[in-house]
Amino acid sequence: MMRAGGKPQVKLKITVDGKAYEVEVEAEETEVVHAAATHRPLSWTPAPAAPVTAASAPGAAPVADESKVCRTPMVGVVSRITAREGQEVKVDDALLVLEAMKMETSITSPVAGKIKKINVSAGESVQAGQVLVEFE
Repeated sequence: MMRAGGKPQVKLKITVDGKAYEVEVEAEETEVVHAAATHRPLSWTPAPAAPVTAASAPGAAPVADESKVCRTPMVGVVSRITAREGQEVKVDDALLVLEAMKMETSITSPVAGKIKKINVSAGESVQAGQVLVEFE
């Protein structure tokens, strides 16, 4: 099926949490590949996201020295904190654990030094780029 703009359009039926939806997808390329016809898996690669900076991260206040902070790389919930304020840490020492989409990710120290402040608590939701830990 073609749209007025000349881009191919495909109707798909998908089921999410037991509820069926019919969606129309507009292809970016002029060739539409049907997995069933080719007997090969289709892959999808999302467009790269814009890098998160101190100024662009929601709820992320600018920090004077970015080399003395640890920011979260993703949206998630703080599952547990494994470090404490005043603790001396080395590079790659565990600081806390984030949970996102039922997967746990250990957040480790990007620097060696003493923890000045832990800005989150267990159970708290965090946004990508948010400062988790500050170092002296």
